[in-house]
Amino acid sequence: MKNLRNALAITFAILASIACQPQVDNLSEVEEHFNEKHRPQFHFTPPSNWMNDPNGMLYHDGEYHLFYQYYPDGNTWGPMHWGHAISKDLVSWEHFPIALFPDEHGTIFSGSAVVDHQNSSGLGTVDNPPLVAIFTYHDADGEKAGKNDFQTQGIAFSLDKGRTWEKYEANPVLPNPEIMDFRDPKVMWHEESSMWVMSLAVKDKISFYTSPNLIDWIYQSDFNPTWAAYGGVWECPDLFPLKTVEGEEKWVLLVSINPGGPNGGSATQYFVGDFDGEVFKSETKAIKWIDNGADNYAGVTWSDIPEEDGRRLFIGWMSNWLYAQEVPTETWRSAMTLPRSLELIKLGNDFNLASRPIAELKKLRNKSMVVSGESINLDSDLLELELASLGDDFEMVFSNDEGDKLLITKLGDEISLDRSQSGLVDFSDQFPALHRIPLFGIDVKDIRVFLDRSSIEIFINDGESVITELIFPKSAYTALSLKGMDSKVKIHHLKSIWGN
Repeated sequence: MKNLRNALAITFAILASIACQPQVDNLSEVEEHFNEKHRPQFHFTPPSNWMNDPNGMLYHDGEYHLFYQYYPDGNTWGPMHWGHAISKDLVSWEHFPIALFPDEHGTIFSGSAVVDHQNSSGLGTVDNPPLVAIFTYHDADGEKAGKNDFQTQGIAFSLDKGRTWEKYEANPVLPNPEIMDFRDPKVMWHEESSMWVMSLAVKDKISFYTSPNLIDWIYQSDFNPTWAAYGGVWECPDLFPLKTVEGEEKWVLLVSINPGGPNGGSATQYFVGDFDGEVFKSETKAIKWIDNGADNYAGVTWSDIPEEDGRRLFIGWMSNWLYAQEVPTETWRSAMTLPRSLELIKLGNDFNLASRPIAELKKLRNKSMVVSGESINLDSDLLELELASLGDDFEMVFSNDEGDKLLITKLGDEISLDRSQSGLVDFSDQFPALHRIPLFGIDVKDIRVFLDRSSIEIFINDGESVITELIFPKSAYTALSLKGMDSKVKIHHLKSIWGN
């Protein structure tokens, strides 16, 4: 009887989620549906409605899974589900039915997923190890009633390569110790201690728990140094080891905060230090941001990337809570950043994260050319640009015939991005801003720019510093003017990922 109930529940979940997906019958309809004004063409977006944090990212059997916070009934934040998409190359994505629906324990907030290779949970077999999702239940009724234990941690598992998911019958696996903000579990296997480690956002700190089986969890320690950046709740932690090119290994902890970002609202800071399986200690007392723009938040990394690949792959939510629900889109709301490979670089005695655009993005190149001059015509709205600095201050201006202008300037040890005249800006008082990005002594040599219909991502020195920003030009930028830069620019026209 239990198996029958589970089968029926899965069937109903699939049918319900299919009903939330756009119904298209042929390629032209797919292309038309994903061709609305401002719809990104090489960034991931949901088929329709609201999306925020990336969740449950894991690699399994040749496939990259991306789950995400999703509200299928509207284009602003609402009762959270886990949307789902799969890619074989992190570039082109196939949309799948909703993976996790709210239930009697609450809606489905952010979390993570892993491959339980040794079947430590007992939810699968060694021959068919389960994929296990760990997520936060949010009991909205309990919150409204004034309770302080309305967030708990639950798990679900899949035995069919992530196509369908079954909730664990004894959820929640981690009850709430009467703390209002108790969420966003990110789980990893710690080889040295042979334990699962959970990083959990708990008010203004990160708490670490350990488990032998993904079900029974024991509290170990907290991390919340006085000198770190604070503002609102610490959210969406991620803990992982990284090695420098010289082979020195450190542990990195990502923590997202809102508000409190360097350019207002949402942002993600990181810490570099050591972790012994129970306690994380930061080596330095410097506040560091994974992205210096306004629109990269709640990003985390994929689990179970094969050892022969070796990369630490990251993606973030490309928006900001200051205006995320007000941006001028209707069918869909929000996109993800381009996937990046995080690398640890050592500058003197300090460690920094570099965010490199993944190599697979070169698949998007449709046509490439080298042009020269201080005024360059842009004849596509999907572009990758490779530019070089002359070693001093410079200016880049993107513009169109409607008077829209996006200004990027380097002056001394600072880059500024002014989107106050970049296009549609009056939907929010917080959007038309001048954002300042300190370079901290970085000598700007090369700049790589990805320009999609409603975003710009700027990678300085192959990701030593990154600026991610939303823009909503009234029409595509058609010109780029340059001052203080090498007059030779390499331009790549990029193709859409939708309908390919």
